Amino acid sequence: MQDRTAPIAMVGLGEAAHAFASGWEAEVRRSLRAYDLNAGRAAVQARAAELGLGCTDAPAAALAGAGAVFCLVTADQALAAAETCAPHLAGGALWLDGNSCAPDTKRRAAAVVEAAGGAYVDLAIMAPVHPRLHRTPGLIAGPHCARALELAARLGMDWRMAGDEVGRASTVKMLRSVMVKGFEALTAECLLAARRAGVEGEVLASLQASDPGWNWRDRGAYNLERMMVHGARRAAEMEEVAVTLRDLGLPDGMARATADWQSRLAALGLPGGADDLADRADRILARLP
Repeated sequence: MQDRTAPIAMVGLGEAAHAFASGWEAEVRRSLRAYDLNAGRAAVQARAAELGLGCTDAPAAALAGAGAVFCLVTADQALAAAETCAPHLAGGALWLDGNSCAPDTKRRAAAVVEAAGGAYVDLAIMAPVHPRLHRTPGLIAGPHCARALELAARLGMDWRMAGDEVGRASTVKMLRSVMVKGFEALTAECLLAARRAGVEGEVLASLQASDPGWNWRDRGAYNLERMMVHGARRAAEMEEVAVTLRDLGLPDGMARATADWQSRLAALGLPGGADDLADRADRILARLP
């Protein structure tokens, strides 16, 4: 059984952590704590202030006595976060690893957490955290799923069990991302080139005629915004996707190319701006090397 009085801690106070906590009841937030390497930065401080919680760059202070810890950092920092925080976990504390990592990365993090007396849960976040916040669908896997589902029910979260083996939930997430993030990269390569060549209208009209189930202009604008604003995190995730594919004995060329496009657009440092394909494409093209 979960100790309903034990506090919950966040490792990483980024978009996902902020979204989850925003949806939780005030009673849960009152005991919530956060650890973030960048706790001193204005963006992190603003999130903490909005949620009314303390955020520290000292893991021991945030994790002391916590019954459940959500680890929501970037994919390339997930294992390091487990290694840093494991010595400070309370015995039996749930470590909910919601990072977009390769299954092997999750298994290595699980070994660290379990050796320290924690209870590791492979958590895959299966959709953007806005607008559904804490109700964003998730998959969980590992031997501690029953406890995790009990916690999810208390917090009003929408999780399903993917299996008893750590790595199964993350495998679903990684392979889904081949399509989702890959489609974003294809959008950039196709529509930015079409805009520069002056044939954007014709290309969009052809795509619309071939597949009228999509609004290709709106979807193109949305995909570019995802890459502009979240490309760095998506690139890190796609590097983990490439690892997943190689571990399965398959080529990883599409995943690596997707990571390249995601990082290129993120490096421009452009805000999403107006919800308009032409505006976003023109701003990217003006800055793209």
